[in-house]
Amino acid sequence: MVRFDIITIFPEIFDSYFKESLISRAQKKKLIQIKVHNLRNYTTNRHQVVDDRPFGGGFGMVMKIEPIFKAVTALKKSKIQNPNVKCQKIKTILFTPRGKKFNQKTAYQLSKNDQLILICGRYEGIDERVAKIADMELSIGDYVLMGGELPAMVVVETIARLIPGIIGKPELLKERIPKKRGRAGRGFIEYPQYTRPEVFSPKKGVSWKAPKVLLSGDHKKITEWRKKHRKIIEK
Repeated sequence: MVRFDIITIFPEIFDSYFKESLISRAQKKKLIQIKVHNLRNYTTNRHQVVDDRPFGGGFGMVMKIEPIFKAVTALKKSKIQNPNVKCQKIKTILFTPRGKKFNQKTAYQLSKNDQLILICGRYEGIDERVAKIADMELSIGDYVLMGGELPAMVVVETIARLIPGIIGKPELLKERIPKKRGRAGRGFIEYPQYTRPEVFSPKKGVSWKAPKVLLSGDHKKITEWRKKHRKIIEK
């Protein structure tokens, strides 16, 4: 079981997303735990302020290090509800556009941890010293979002589907990379897929057809076609 601890100033954002589909079932089956924490609960000021003006001037506000440090410290001390876990493997992740690009390989590596603490920024940025708290800085793409909540959802779902039992039989969803030179393949293969109708007409005079080879029943030719059009997603 992997426990996800998400630190944010907008905890309600996650409510509907994590209460639907396979993520919801995985939590009910205790295959994963998702805990969303309001950063404002870790402040010491009366108004629960989590940001301040940047030194040196500039536009916008910057999130302060103190409440984030307190939140991460407290969450590292919390225990996973799993008696079989003796020594927890914990990773703290900070979402930032300057971080390492998140991919399937990184997801696979992170899935081996017992607890993942995800720090979601907001405003114009986060105090740079927060990077000293994190074990890893991640980005989900070369663009800037309003906060780290969407990246957190992407990371949770990508990692969750790698955990045994969450998506049922993995081989039904993705074709594994075959063994090569005596070593098991790592990752999976994707290729275009089609279903009925064989011909779809979005408007008069336009026909989108499924490839004839997939309708032929010739498994050798189908395998060759899929090999030609495949994309390998490495772990």
